[in-house]
Amino acid sequence: MMTGAHLLNCTTAQSAFSTRAAMPAIPRPTKSNPVQAHHALWPPLDFALGALACCGACIFTNPLEVVKTRLQLQGELRARGSYERHYRGVLQALWLVGRNDGLRGLQKGLSAGLLYQGLMNGVRLGFYSYIEDVGLSDTPGKSLLAGATAGALGAFIASPAYLVKTHLQAQTVEAIAVGHQHNHQGVSNAFATIYRRDGVVGLWRGVNGAVPRVMVGSAAQLATFSSAKDWVSHTQWFHLNSWLIPLTAAMISGIAVTITMTPFDVISTRLYNQPVDELKKGRLYAGFLDCLVKVSRTEGLLGLYKGIGPVFIRLAPHTTLSMLLWDLMRQKALHYQSGNSQV
Repeated sequence: MMTGAHLLNCTTAQSAFSTRAAMPAIPRPTKSNPVQAHHALWPPLDFALGALACCGACIFTNPLEVVKTRLQLQGELRARGSYERHYRGVLQALWLVGRNDGLRGLQKGLSAGLLYQGLMNGVRLGFYSYIEDVGLSDTPGKSLLAGATAGALGAFIASPAYLVKTHLQAQTVEAIAVGHQHNHQGVSNAFATIYRRDGVVGLWRGVNGAVPRVMVGSAAQLATFSSAKDWVSHTQWFHLNSWLIPLTAAMISGIAVTITMTPFDVISTRLYNQPVDELKKGRLYAGFLDCLVKVSRTEGLLGLYKGIGPVFIRLAPHTTLSMLLWDLMRQKALHYQSGNSQV
């Protein structure tokens, strides 16, 4: 889930969801004022906290990721009405997966998903936090650029994990199967099989769809969450420190992220899951633009919004859980760091 580090650098005396405007400036050492920047965490620790927070959220939202993957692969390159629809909505899809794959089926690809969340968001959030600490995101334009850059870096590094996650989440019994079935025996087997068949480059198959997906989603989230939270706070619908404020803002932001990111999400899923030929090239799509054109022509523009329901339902709790967990852990770390510095 895309979260902005500048929304989370709070001290223990502040609300867990203070906006950047309400935060005191981080003291930075200068020649005239050699102050130790106690409010800036050690970068590796910041990376680790971002990874842990998003992994915690992933455990709760992974079933929706399974459903989203199935919906996005259903009717691949087929005109509407020309294929059997196994999955008809979020709740029906959850019930269908649970009935056919068991309760464990709702957590398919969880290990790969945790690896992806840890790598992608650890790098993305930690890198963005570092950019902010050195003062390179002090304007809206720079903030969006920094968020998109951090997202692209995280998406590239974590791409192999997303590839395996997609393969595993698409796998199911023949009666409700959609898309290509890779039939991996587990996470390690999936990595080994892909490496033996396609080499190192094969582990990054589909990355050309993943990078723009995360860049767009990250930019949209960073542009809307802070302003939405300020707006909800000013309406005085809820108490100033109520958890309903960030929850409402996350849902508003989630709408913007869902609308802008879902087409990229669909393309990314298709590129990751497609079979490859003996020349190690995709059998269905040559790349991002080819996939975009083929899906639009055969499935219509609505084909680019398959799975939009679970995408949105997943984003709101994932964003809020990630922010809450990361903020609480950062507060504890900052408090511990400040205490040690005074000893």
